[in-house]
Parts: sequence; structure tokens; C-alpha cells
Amino acid sequence: MTQDPFVAHRGLLFTVAYEMLGSAAEAEDVVQESWLRWADVDRARVRDPRSYLIRIVTRQTLNRLRTVSRRREEYVGEWLPEPLLTTPDVAEDVELAESVSIAMLTVLETLGPTERAVFVLREVFELSYGEIAEAVGKSAATVRQVARRAREHVAARRPRVSVSRAEQAVVVERFLTALRTGQVQELMEVMAPDVVLVTDGGGIVPAALAPIHGVEAVVPVLARANRVVAAFDTLPVWLNGEPAGRIEMDGEPSAISVVVEDGRVTRIYVVRNPLKLTQLDEPTELAR
Repeated sequence: MTQDPFVAHRGLLFTVAYEMLGSAAEAEDVVQESWLRWADVDRARVRDPRSYLIRIVTRQTLNRLRTVSRRREEYVGEWLPEPLLTTPDVAEDVELAESVSIAMLTVLETLGPTERAVFVLREVFELSYGEIAEAVGKSAATVRQVARRAREHVAARRPRVSVSRAEQAVVVERFLTALRTGQVQELMEVMAPDVVLVTDGGGIVPAALAPIHGVEAVVPVLARANRVVAAFDTLPVWLNGEPAGRIEMDGEPSAISVVVEDGRVTRIYVVRNPLKLTQLDEPTELAR
């Protein structure tokens, strides 16, 4: 019996929606909405199910993006993407792993809805300009211009990471060990002088409301977190296709993701908002 194309491409469709939204919960809603629309489609008239399904998901995602964009403007503090527990094999597809990293999703958040959709569909999923034009409701010529602007925007802001996943894992483990043991000197050495710390508590749990810049300012914040709770532990995990960490503070989880350049941590993203920590127990399937 032939598998339904929607079922066959479900991991891909979730990944498309997640990359555009940065939220697993919102992406799941979009996939469910898209399934209902697919159920009403005359399959005999669909020449390319993959492209057709991506088009449905993109349209649903764009509708949702315009709504959540307004909500995020009112968000308390820094908004970070929802982290996903993933398996190490996601990192084998380097382009996919980079595109779903917390650092990249944070950059994509600075694009408008249409720019983000065009960038993701073109650069990550390699759709033609014609296919993207149908998905976003623009002409192919307009899509080309939007794609160029989006590429330039992302290139100017994306982390320039050149380390391998193995090298990153070593630095991440060193960083997590220093964090767990409260070794201030080791923390100073593993972080770059201009390191930036971004924390997301969503107004629900304590977190810095703005990014913290510079190792002299970041180290005391991290060291204090270790001291003020009775039980503090760190665990290396794979989040969004790269080595990262899970922090337990008095039994409450947080997710920590870092950017590593030249053997040192240059950016730290800590998600503490409990509403964004529902995907840390079972690996999420990502595909393209």
C-alpha cells in the first residue's frame, strides 16, 4: 500500500513551519491545519506532492507569522526560539543543522514574514523561484529580489562558525563543566572577551530583559545562578542539531545553546521560559 505523501513528508513539513516560526507548538498547529486542507485535495490533480504540501504549509505559516509577530512585540524581555531535542545524526546534514540552530533562528527572527519564508524555502529547501512565488503569492521576479535582500540581511548577521561539531562539543562540555562547578577562572577562559549572553524567561521566570555584553559582566551572572539554588546540574545534549546543554536548577530545566568561534564561546542563549521547554524529553524529527 502506497504511503500517503503527507505522512511521508511530515518531518519535512514540520521543519519548514518550525524554521519560519521558531516555535514547535506553532509549527505543530500549522501541520495539523495543513493536514485538514490536504484531506480535501483531489490527489489526482497534484503532480508534485512535496512541492504542493510545502505550498500549503507555507501559506498557513505566513498567516500565523503575521499574528505571532504582533504578540512577540509585546513579549517580556528577549524572545528566543523554542529549543528542540535532536539526535546527533541531524548534524550530518550540515546545512539543515545550521539552518535550525538557535543562533540562525534568532537571526531569521529579524526578517519580515515574507522575507523569512522566501529565505527558508530557497536557501534551505532549495525550491525554485517559481514554486516559492506560488507559495507566497508573489511574482517570480519579486521573489528573486526578496531572496537577494534576505540573503544579504542574514549574511550580515549570522555567526561565522567554522568549527566542526566535534570541536564545538569539546568547548560546550568544558563550558558546562565550568558552569556546574562554579569555576570562575575557567568560565573566564572558555568565553571570548566580547561574549554576549541572551536569556529568555518570558516574564514567567527570572531572566535578563536585555542582552548582557562582555565577559566581565557575563561571568558574575552565570556564577550567581550556580550559587543561588540548592541543586544545580548541567547535562550535555543535542539541541537543534548541535551540541548544547540542559541545566537543572532545583529541578527546573533550562536550555543553553552557544556559538563557538576560535575555540571560545562568543554567544550564549539561555531559554528559561517553561512554555518553550516542552520538547526536551523526546527527539524531534527534522528533515528536508
